[in-house]
Amino acid sequence: MKQPVALLAAALLATGVGLATATPASAANCPSGNFCVWTDANFGGQRMNASGDDEWWESWIADEDSSWANHGISGPGVKDHVKVYEDSIQWPSTGGNMTICLRPGDEVGYNATANDRGDAHVWAMGC
Repeated sequence: MKQPVALLAAALLATGVGLATATPASAANCPSGNFCVWTDANFGGQRMNASGDDEWWESWIADEDSSWANHGISGPGVKDHVKVYEDSIQWPSTGGNMTICLRPGDEVGYNATANDRGDAHVWAMGC
């Protein structure tokens, strides 16, 4: 009788440890280390992802952005916030107004103010 109880206790402990260390699933399908933007709300339609700055988005995504996710990597001195701008960034342009800024881990399924306004993004130390 002791052996089945010990096996059950070990199984419960193993299950509890597994549940305690599980990480929550992301709603947005965006690779680790990337900023992603979709043409449709709630992470639908075509997706663009970038691990670096993109100061001039391709025509298919420029002014067509409707949802965003920041799956960038954080650490000391790492630019881990993403700023999206309404214009392409070309010297001397600064990209115009910022439409949205995402902190590390942010996933925004829709934002009426930023919708269909993005043309460029840069990684930054903060918003």
